[in-house]
Formats: sequence, structure tokens, C-alpha cells
Amino acid sequence: MRILGISGGIDFPHEDGFVTTILNSEVHDASAVLIEDGQVVAAYEEERLNRIKHSGKLPILSIRRCLELGGIRLDDVDKIVFYCEETQFKYETTTHRHKYRQFPYSDPKAWIVERLKQFFDTDFKKENVVFENHHYCHAASAYYMSGFDEALVVTIDGASLEGNAGIVLNAEGNSLKPLSHISNDDSLGAFYTQIIEFLGYTTHDEYKVMGLAPYGDPAKFRRLFKKAFTLFPEGKFRLNRSFYYVLMDSISNPRLKGELFTQEHKDIAASLQEALENVVMHMLTHYQQATGRKKLCMAGGVAHNCTLNGKILYSGLFDEVFVQPAAHDAGNALGGALLQSRKLAPSTQTETLRHLYWGSAIQNNDRVLDILKQWERFVTYRKADHVVETAAKLIAEGAVIGWVQGRSEFGPRALGNRSILADPRPAENKSIINAMVKKREGYRPFAPSILEEYADDYYVLPQTKAPYAYMNFVLKTREDKQELLGAVTHVDGTARIQTVSRETNEKYWHLIDEFRKLTGVPVLLNTSFNNNAEPIVDSEEDAIVSFLTTNINTLIIGDYIIDKKTVGKEEFLKFVPKRPLSSELKQSVGYTAEGSKKTEYGIRLHFGDKYKTALSEEMYRLLELADGEKTLAELVELAGCGNKTEEDVVDELIALWSLRLIYLRPFETVALATV
Repeated sequence: MRILGISGGIDFPHEDGFVTTILNSEVHDASAVLIEDGQVVAAYEEERLNRIKHSGKLPILSIRRCLELGGIRLDDVDKIVFYCEETQFKYETTTHRHKYRQFPYSDPKAWIVERLKQFFDTDFKKENVVFENHHYCHAASAYYMSGFDEALVVTIDGASLEGNAGIVLNAEGNSLKPLSHISNDDSLGAFYTQIIEFLGYTTHDEYKVMGLAPYGDPAKFRRLFKKAFTLFPEGKFRLNRSFYYVLMDSISNPRLKGELFTQEHKDIAASLQEALENVVMHMLTHYQQATGRKKLCMAGGVAHNCTLNGKILYSGLFDEVFVQPAAHDAGNALGGALLQSRKLAPSTQTETLRHLYWGSAIQNNDRVLDILKQWERFVTYRKADHVVETAAKLIAEGAVIGWVQGRSEFGPRALGNRSILADPRPAENKSIINAMVKKREGYRPFAPSILEEYADDYYVLPQTKAPYAYMNFVLKTREDKQELLGAVTHVDGTARIQTVSRETNEKYWHLIDEFRKLTGVPVLLNTSFNNNAEPIVDSEEDAIVSFLTTNINTLIIGDYIIDKKTVGKEEFLKFVPKRPLSSELKQSVGYTAEGSKKTEYGIRLHFGDKYKTALSEEMYRLLELADGEKTLAELVELAGCGNKTEEDVVDELIALWSLRLIYLRPFETVALATV
């Protein structure tokens, strides 16, 4: 039985038409997961392939890649599962069909089939398209992968089409019995997101505030934050929907994006984190006592709050805890597929989660070599006979490397196959990597990857059992190791750890072990391989582009050691620029303060905040002509440089490339594609 789970919206990357509906404006983290007889064959987040962070687009590329890895066609799939209830999906599409004339079908199944047909040239039977409740998908993604026979299952996120922001379930065997629902009005995820606006943040920035919280004192705003919620018996609670305005009247200076943090901002972060923990622990304590369950499964976006997860472990409330690593909406594709699998074949057993390496593979050195040859005007490379030993030596000597091996990870974390790696000991490595790559806030911690055999020597492991392989839990670093691990120990002496098993990632395990032999420390600093404008890299080309637009010292793909060449800007004239399908050029006429007309040029994207990045008029004219075939030199000849020099144009183009607002490819790759 082959089942394809999908999450995300219904628009294609080039479309920008569904912006007023929850089906687009609040849809994020699209994905596709293929399972066969209850086992995962392949899983992708669409952002890794279409290169749109948190992409909510229809996951066409992910579906295609899953089918390729499964060696099947769409016709071979028995069921396609969408991650919300059909009645709610129909309500949204029907509203738009009548109000905006956007949807040609009132039948959601027919609409999905028609959308897929445009890419897969097949009439998938609409009766084989099914819908599953959003939070049951979250719950199934955790419980059915946990290996537990029974558990308390709790999901908490921002909102769902069905009107719930969470659910509490009593699980046993295949049964998921609901105990309680959290309404969208009492959404803990939405509450957290709303409050972080005072700190200059917005949706998808919640994890940043979790990292800021240890710098603050929750006592400073504790009394105020008690007004944010009311706790009732039997694990119930109610959020104060006007608390946003209460806080607005109580703080002196809300932060705007880009401004420095004051101690007040840090104290707000600490109080917010404490408030979340208090409400969740109130719920968990009641339902654990009411059910007697000593095993807990969690999913939903709030389950990515690793500090909260660590508090649950140290509380001792449960004997075992499993948090779905893909707890966000991408994991619902997995959960939906697993739910449908159990419904169609109740005897189906799913293997306990052992790893998340379900994506694209880097396994053919010949393919890597072919790609490197296309970029050889910009990089040098050599094949290493002992790549693990070479990489360990580079890191021990102070290098920051990109490490691309094996199959890519599913979920929001780089777990050693699409990672940036460094020495975890020097505290200054945090600022070095931020300057090199991340360009992010200096307070945010980096995670340690540690050989699982040594975890207890470096971290205070709770008595409650949990899998530490997925960076799901913040744990206490042992006091005698905190100074030693300066680059991966947070200000409060904690770390979001990843244990590495020889069984599930042998090459990464050997790399850390070789570093241990050189330094005596069985730990590496591990952060995701991407800059702050892009998702984690997936392909060899993604890795090369990220390498060239950051200051990472060395890139290692497969067995190849890759370094940058020093090249003149004239070499970039041989690049072929192309705009992403999800972008559009904008020209607007406004006025100056003196009342005279002025024309502004920019490029904007069909997702996220839809902000417009300013362009010079020369770049605007040039990108109008960019067709993915002409080189920059040819475009300059056609469009001219106006008041700019060629060097100015190259500089602006490189800046846009670094922001991933345009694609640049060597002419050689375009030429090969047309042969």
C-alpha cells in the first residue's frame, strides 16, 4: 500500500492569486512524504527544492522527488492524503470561487487532481484523494513513529482550518481518543507569535526569542504575564485576548526590527517563555494524572520549543517522551499518510523513528565531479582518499567547513548531512560563524553534535528517556564542560544537543570520532548549511552557491575537498542571471518631499512579508531582459549601464544573489542543459 501525504497550499510558485485566504496567507512548510506499507520511502520539504523559505506552495517538486526515489509514477500511488478536513478546505475554496472567481471547481478533490495533472500528466482518481484532520495528522506523526504502544499525545500550534490550535489524545494501539481541544482563540502558538512583535520579530521567529529568553529575568514581568492567562481545573486554561494591549501599555520601548535589544526586551522574552511553560505544564500534569500515562508524544509548531521540551524531561512527569522532529506543518504530510495507512490496513506497523535521512542522496562522486567542472572558474577541488580524516584535521585547525553527504534531512534541522561544522571549543567561533555565514543575532546559540557514547559525560541527562538525535531538547551542560564547549554552550549553561549514532550516520559518527582523536573532545559545532536568506541546502549546486556567497573556509561534498578561487569581477559577466518564478519586478511612481515625481524600482516575492527590495534603474532594465539564457555581459550590452559601471552592476547583482532574489549560473551549465 503506497500512500502519499502532502501539506501546503494549492498555488504554484509563479502564482500570487490566493493571498487573502488561509489556504495561502497562513499556509507554510509544505511537504510530501511517500510511505509504503507503513514505512517511509522518501520525504521532502518543498522549501529545499523550490528554495522558498517556509514555502506554502503546492509541493509539486517534493512529490516528484518522492516518486523518483520510490521508483513509481503518481498512478502507482493508492491514496493521496491532504492535511486538513475536506469540509474546511471546501469552505475556503467555495468562498473564493464565488467571491473572487479564483477556483474553477467547488469539489476540493477535483481541484487537487486538476492541479496535479498539470505537472504529472495523469488523471489521478479523485476518489483516492482523502483529507485528514490537521491535529490528528500532527498526533499521528508523533505517536505512530514513537514506538510506543500507548501514550498521552499532545499537539500545540498556531491554528488550523478546523478551528483548533491543539488537541490532547489518549492513544493505545491504533486508537487516538480525544480528551480535549485547544481552540484557535486560546492558541499558545499565536499568543507567542503575537507577543514577539514587541521584540521586533514575527511569524517563524519564535525560536529566536526562545534563545533570547535566558538573557532575561522572568521575575521582572512575571506579575504582568499572569494576566495573560487563567488556569482552570482539569488542565484547562483561557488566554486573555486583550493582553497584547496590556503589555503595550506596560513597556517603555517596543523593539523594531534591526534595533539593539535592551534588558527590558530580554526580560519580556524570559517572561513569555516562562508563561508558555506554565500553561503547558498545567495541561500535562492534569492529563498525565487523569490517564495514568507515563509516556508522552508531542507535535505541532510549539513542540519545536526545545527549552519547553527540556523542562518537561527534567520535571520527571513522564518516563519517556517523544517529540516529532518535524513537529511543524511539514510533519503533517507524514502524519496524514500514517493515519490513512492505519485506517486501510489496521495491522500496519511503522518502524520506530531511527533517523530523518529521507531526502536527496549525495552518493555518486562522478556526478559531484561533473557539477564541479561547471563551476571550476570559481572553485578548485580535489578528491580525498581519506575525506573524514582530512575534514577532522581542518576543523581541529580552526576551519569552518560545509559538509554535504548522504541523503538530506527531513525537518527543520541539519543533522550532519547538510551542515556547517566547526570546533565547539573556542567561544569566539559563535561570532566568527555569524560573520561568515549567518549574519544573525549574536545571542543565538549553536548546537553541539556529540557521539552518543559520550553524551552523559558532557550533559546532565534526565531520568526521563528521550531520543536526543534530533536537536529537540535543551539540556544542562555539565559544569566542568561548559567552558570547554564555549561555542555550543548557551549563556544559561545549556545546549540543544544532537547525539550521533554509528548505526544511523556512520560517516558523521566517524568524523566526530576523528575530531575526538585529535582534540580529546567528541563534539562538533553543527549548524544548518544555509545563509539567512535561504533554506538549508539540498543539492550539490545549492551547496556550491551557498559556499560562494558566504565566507565558509572549505566545502566538502562526498569525497571532494573544495576551495574558492580568487576571481575578478569580470568573471561574473559570464554568469547567466534568472529571476525565481516566485518573484516579480515592480516599478512605481511617487513623489519627493518637495513634490516632484520620482520613480522607484524593486523586486518582490510572492510569499512571506512580500517586501520589495530596491533596485537601481539599470538593474531593473537588465532583469527585465534576463531570460535564463543570456549572460550578464550580453544583458549589459542590450540594456546598457546608464550611470553605472560594469563593476557597479556586478556588485549589485552579487548582492541580489546573496539574498537569493536572483539565480546565477555559469554559462557552461546553461549550455549543457540545451545540448
